[in-house]
Amino acid sequence: MTAVQGTAVDIPTEDGTADAYLAHPADGAAHPGVLLYMDAFGLRPRLRSMADRLAGEGYTVLVPNVFYRHGRAPLFDLPEFIDPGARPEIFERIMPVMQALTPERAMRDAGAYLRLLAESSAVADGPVALTGYCMGARLSLLTAGTYPERVAAAAGFHGGRLATDTPDSPHLVAGNVTAELYFGHADQDPSLPREQIERLEEALTAAGVRHRCEVYTGAPHGFTQSDTASYHKEADERHWAALLDLLKRTF
Repeated sequence: MTAVQGTAVDIPTEDGTADAYLAHPADGAAHPGVLLYMDAFGLRPRLRSMADRLAGEGYTVLVPNVFYRHGRAPLFDLPEFIDPGARPEIFERIMPVMQALTPERAMRDAGAYLRLLAESSAVADGPVALTGYCMGARLSLLTAGTYPERVAAAAGFHGGRLATDTPDSPHLVAGNVTAELYFGHADQDPSLPREQIERLEEALTAAGVRHRCEVYTGAPHGFTQSDTASYHKEADERHWAALLDLLKRTF
């Protein structure tokens, strides 16, 4: 692992300014870009440490606060260890903010995030990769379908509502995707029931998208997040192996 430099950055968007974290190897060179989409708990130390780990593997990683319209991170007063089962009011605060981030707004923002990566001297020329967690997995898929010329690979882990029967369901962008996709689903996840897993698989296959979707047995929704009660060590290690494998194939 190489030495890593992490800095706070501000990203001009059409609707304001998004605060973000940018991590990259501390060697002064340009490296492949990765856009990391946060989970619902937001930009916090756990996500910065995940970005640092990716940077240590040789990538320049941007983690935007996708809830920036509601304030700079940290937006929510979260405990060091997050257990929504014991603190149900956490989700009561988060849900309205999540719902306000419509696909249209999120994809408008994605253009700004991708532009920052394209203009950064720390990012190598060419398309970038995406990885997303929880709601970030939806954003990863939507971005791959909205900006296909900018995305070479996209991953999503313990994503919810990836293939609903609504007209703005993420799986409906499959026909536009040119990137290779990887999804690691949690099998103990009420936000992604079996019928949605099958619908996503069918849509990606029908569109001819290079992809792999795997169900992590015994893993709950949120299994990558070590600062939460949902953390699952084995599933998290499997996620890292799959993500790094995807990135190495891509770059």
